[in-house]
Amino acid sequence: MAARIGEKAPNLAVSQWMQGRPTNIDQERGNVILVEVFQVNCPGCFTHGIPQALNLHLKYYSSGLRVLGVATAFEDYDKNTSDNLKLLLTTGEVIGETRKVLSEYGRLQPGYKLSYKIPFPVGMDTLLKFGPLTHDKVMDFIEANLPDFRSYTEKDRESLYDRVKQYLKLKQFSARTFEEYSLRGTPSAILVDRDGILRQTTFGSNGFLEDTVKQLLNE
Repeated sequence: MAARIGEKAPNLAVSQWMQGRPTNIDQERGNVILVEVFQVNCPGCFTHGIPQALNLHLKYYSSGLRVLGVATAFEDYDKNTSDNLKLLLTTGEVIGETRKVLSEYGRLQPGYKLSYKIPFPVGMDTLLKFGPLTHDKVMDFIEANLPDFRSYTEKDRESLYDRVKQYLKLKQFSARTFEEYSLRGTPSAILVDRDGILRQTTFGSNGFLEDTVKQLLNE
């Protein structure tokens, strides 16, 4: 069942907690929860998403904010792996496009290592083999991401259906947390209030995320 704003947030479908104590949405009741969803092979996750989550963790942990990290994979399945996540968490070393871009910006330490350590719990999203592509799978994907799809013109529906079908043909795995929360890419942030209600999901760099965190902490 897809997560919906204003309803109880489903637990994160983590296959393994790679760092920190095992936890989840239902175990953090009473705290505001920020879930930072990223990919190991995602430069923007390491220039914007994770540093922002780290800053919020440092500023608001004592006020009741709990930051959880979830590494997912919706592309580059050979790089966005649990092994590369473990390498990142244990040594700070980054790979692929992340290494290339951060090196160009001069943001890495010797050995292609981050200049900061991720201090909060981090888990690996559950990846399931996508399996044979069917009409129902195409429609499920479309309706999860475009609830108003059926209001489109017939021509636009056909065009969109064909594009999604081509995209899904290349899809090797289904990432459960990423898809259950209908995320659009990485970095993404999921915000859950003290009562376990999903309040917001955002994609990309969001300058208003801290304001929303403070609002939820004050409720």
